[in-house]
Amino acid sequence: MKIPDYRRIYRDMIRIKYPEKAGLCHAILSKDTLERMDVIRLNTIITGSANGENIRYNQKLKSYDKRTILRILDYQKKHRLNNTQLAAHFSLSRNSVTKWKKLFP
Repeated sequence: MKIPDYRRIYRDMIRIKYPEKAGLCHAILSKDTLERMDVIRLNTIITGSANGENIRYNQKLKSYDKRTILRILDYQKKHRLNNTQLAAHFSLSRNSVTKWKKLFP
């Protein structure tokens, strides 16, 4: 499966639509490799909070690799969050968190 060039996508997006947010995103975009968590952070910085309809639509398009899932579950342990709190923090389904915890004990 070919992975999109997120660095190029976000650099173009910032240059064209959000030049005022270039400074906020520079640290993330200057990394050697962008991880999925970095892409999520960039998206949050650029778009901010969206209305409910956009959030629901975008939620359907998210996918996570094993490494990202394990980092999310580690975040839960580190910050002592329950499944509901973790799901709200990362805009996930509680069912997804439960499924991940069963898959990666």
